[in-house]
Amino acid sequence: MIARTAFQRFVAVVFAALLCSSAQAALHTVIVGGLGGEKEYEEQFRKNAEALAAAVARLDSEQKPILLAGPKSDATALRRALTTVATQAAVEDRLIVMLVGHGTFDGDDFRFNLHGPDITGAEFANLLNRINVREQVIVLASSASGGALTRLQRTDTKMSRVVITATKSGTERNAVRFAEHWVSALTSAAADVDKDEWVTVKEAFEYAERKVADGYKSSASLATEHPRIYEVGVMKAEQIPIARLGSGTSMPTDVELRSLFTERLRIEREVAAVKDRKDELGETQYYDEIEKVLITLAKTQLQIDARQTTLGQPKS
Repeated sequence: MIARTAFQRFVAVVFAALLCSSAQAALHTVIVGGLGGEKEYEEQFRKNAEALAAAVARLDSEQKPILLAGPKSDATALRRALTTVATQAAVEDRLIVMLVGHGTFDGDDFRFNLHGPDITGAEFANLLNRINVREQVIVLASSASGGALTRLQRTDTKMSRVVITATKSGTERNAVRFAEHWVSALTSAAADVDKDEWVTVKEAFEYAERKVADGYKSSASLATEHPRIYEVGVMKAEQIPIARLGSGTSMPTDVELRSLFTERLRIEREVAAVKDRKDELGETQYYDEIEKVLITLAKTQLQIDARQTTLGQPKS
């Protein structure tokens, strides 16, 4: 019977497959530290943005995140960055956009505060909708960010999008604590619930959400922010890696590995289905069933290893 530690190693391999389910897929990242208004906030937003950029950079060593912070964080630069991604990105690519700062809501639309004119939720959504990639993760770690949720929802389920906001609505206008906990989720092992050295979007969100609630509770103050998550499409927050911890796993690039990666992803979903039934199965039956799936996964991994050996690539 496969032990828990072996199971965790297998899951780590699976998350590597998610990152390269298409052999030529690239990760495009845009991270913004917005206008602080006050020196303290300005410095905080800059540091948070830099920390997030460094964390996400570990997901794809070939693609450097676009970082806009300090005076560089203006609407023109953000438009240019997202337009560049829209021009360069392929359908099989991934996109992560994270905005950290202050936001406002006028009853109709959200605005993210930037140096110079702000950017509206409507324009931001329009820019994102022009980026035709298979998977988008959008994080608005700002006050009033819940006011952008409606704008950022989409009906096209062929393309996956996960949206995270620091507040539940545009009326939660106070400075948020969510951003600092989101940074912590991506830069330490605290959010890595299953200890597989990968942090998924779901793990990061649940960690930050919990820390926000705990903070207000410990200070005996009324919570003025309630984080929200919205998802649409095939890929869900629990399946999307957003941070890689420890040594991680090297990622192959040969296009001929595509079918094997797709198969590995399919098996991962079988693993997830068995995990969902753990409580009803009981420990013995659970490990019996998951062993069968993991043996199939191991055989697929051996095929991948053999192909990579032929290509002279490091094993992933």
